[in-house]
Amino acid sequence: MIVVTTSDSSAPSKPHQTGTSASMAVSLPPTLGLSSAPDEIQHPHIKFSEWKFKLFRVRSLEKAPEEAHTEKKESSEGKLPLEQSPAALDKAGGGRPRQHLLSLTRRAQKHRLRELKLQVKAFADKEEGGDVKSVCLTLFLLALRARNEHRQADELEAIMQGRGSGLQPAVCLAIRINTFLSCSQYHKMYRTVKAITGRQIFQPLHALRSAEKVLLPGYHPFEWQPPLKNVSSSTDVGIIDGLSGLSSSVDDYPVDTIAKRFRYDSALVSALMDMEEDILEGMKAQDLDDYLNGPFTVVVKESCDGMGDVSEKHGSGPVVPEKAVRFSFTVMKITVAHGSQDVKVFEEAKPNSELCCKPLCLMLADESDHETLTAILSPLIAEREAMKSSELMLEMGGILRTFKFIFRGTGYDEKLVREVEGLEASGSVYICTLCDATRLEASQNLVFHSITRSHAENLERYEVWRSNPYHESVEELRDRVKGVSAKPFIETVPSIDALHCDIGNAAEFYKIFQLEIGEVYRNPNASKEERKRWQATLDKHLRKKMNLKPIMRMNGNFARKLMTKETVEAVCELIPSEERHEALRELMDLYLKMKPVWRSSCPAKECPESLCQYSFNSQRFAELLSTKFKYRYEGKITNYFHKTLAHVPEIIERDGSIGAWASEGNESGNKLFRRFRKMNARQSKCYEMEDVLKHHWLYTSKYLQKFMNAHNALKNSGFTINSQASLEDPLGLEDSLETQDSMEF
Repeated sequence: MIVVTTSDSSAPSKPHQTGTSASMAVSLPPTLGLSSAPDEIQHPHIKFSEWKFKLFRVRSLEKAPEEAHTEKKESSEGKLPLEQSPAALDKAGGGRPRQHLLSLTRRAQKHRLRELKLQVKAFADKEEGGDVKSVCLTLFLLALRARNEHRQADELEAIMQGRGSGLQPAVCLAIRINTFLSCSQYHKMYRTVKAITGRQIFQPLHALRSAEKVLLPGYHPFEWQPPLKNVSSSTDVGIIDGLSGLSSSVDDYPVDTIAKRFRYDSALVSALMDMEEDILEGMKAQDLDDYLNGPFTVVVKESCDGMGDVSEKHGSGPVVPEKAVRFSFTVMKITVAHGSQDVKVFEEAKPNSELCCKPLCLMLADESDHETLTAILSPLIAEREAMKSSELMLEMGGILRTFKFIFRGTGYDEKLVREVEGLEASGSVYICTLCDATRLEASQNLVFHSITRSHAENLERYEVWRSNPYHESVEELRDRVKGVSAKPFIETVPSIDALHCDIGNAAEFYKIFQLEIGEVYRNPNASKEERKRWQATLDKHLRKKMNLKPIMRMNGNFARKLMTKETVEAVCELIPSEERHEALRELMDLYLKMKPVWRSSCPAKECPESLCQYSFNSQRFAELLSTKFKYRYEGKITNYFHKTLAHVPEIIERDGSIGAWASEGNESGNKLFRRFRKMNARQSKCYEMEDVLKHHWLYTSKYLQKFMNAHNALKNSGFTINSQASLEDPLGLEDSLETQDSMEF
């Protein structure tokens, strides 16, 4: 115990010791209070160094008897001399207890370890080529192993090998996107796991954002030869406003919508770089040199669809339609010119999956609003047209390669095809978007038609409709242009959308079932109330027998469940006539034999027998409609029945498939739009479109999907990271991943 007094007495009081505790009173000049003049201050009789030495002695005497005995023994042996002069003590560091190395500042640590550092550097220069880091890490590793701290040594070894003890940022990003976690939710999970395990298994958000940049459009440099007409040459273009470039003068049509999109060429480049590994592996599988620079031909499927009601009850911003439209694309196939032939290096295995349908443009607009749709999609279509006549120069795998693009707009339902190709609506007398047949002609000749319409022909017919060069009446002019009444602005491929073909045909069978229950073949003049009663009877029976709940509007899932033999058997229970049973069974049987031809991705491989029998089955189906079901199809036919019976073989012969080019991937993407908007987007109408577009793009990244597939494979095989870690950690990595969906944030 030290007592410092500031009394006015000039005589210092001598320290005295009582028992095992020492009490020292030191008389110092009262300079702090300045009660004495400076010339009155007297120097102490004992030097400060002597006081320091005596203080050290007192502290040493306070130690335990055993320690004192040990120190006495060591001092007698000359190892630790206790009695030292004050000068020697000053030189040895002033008698302070030596601080631990880890408690020092970085500067003090460097000073203390200077000699060791020089020795290690000399050793590294001599033995390891100057690699000081490896020498130090190895030394640390050996020290840990010597003390049996193997877990820490394993983590250090993982770091030395570049693996790290945590997950890569790309893996964390894949987990965040695939589990629909927002940034704040992920950050909370990251902090929780780090706090519980004591390790940084997940990476912080800034690391994920760096990984995002590489995968989003606008990161990779590229060039077009020749440069794209009316398209900027800058390549670092990310998400842009879908309304950019539109003038907003008073006279213009008011565009009350929010639209966000990528530039088409930038998005295609990002998609190709995301598939880089697949493309190079495809070249290797075909025994092609990996330095082959092309030209590569990329076939792209385009899809566009309206989403109906997407209303949200929150979010600031302008009043916009509570409907949305999505434009997306899928890379279907990539070939490379090798000699005189084209070699396929990539083909999409699941062309109708939402995982490969990449979003290009999102807008809060009504698909029936022709002016808004034209205003937003026209710049995108202009970029598409420019890319048709130019070649992309892109560095892939360290080599500059050339890419050409073929665009095929097939992922459209009939309503949108008529909208963008300038045709009259679906109820028009001109029944088909592939040929010029009227509804009456199609009902009289159910099978034998050929595809005659095209985008170029529709443009020519629009000019005739607009200018009326022959000065004809409205009816004559309409017959001449075969239903073209607006300017086509998106080029589509004359085809059938398999998904909407299923939906349209199922809706027609649903109607046939009702009419058969009411025996309309006998009594065609039934009232509206009776027809409603037939529908209610059918709905109740289907719910009871097939577990099919009634719906307001036909969809793909209901169509798949409805179009089965079991459904026909259930419906036949409500129909008294055995003859009608046989007619219905045969009609459904023929339909189920034809369906695989337009649904499969490659009918020649998947269902060759059905493909060969298609013409026969379609003619028999048409014969049934015109005889047994004449009460419904005399003088009329539905749009999709006509396409199914008349055009499927020709399209298969031209494209090889109908099912692969369907809009199903885009339809599945519509569900993702709703989920991303709900889970991952900011609550502002302007920003939420950006967030949804970005998250949806990352969700379709093949690079991230590989990480997620690997993780799921390990999880399904019962993989555990480390048995020792699982004993010590309250929350292992697998647990933390599995609990994401159930975590409350």
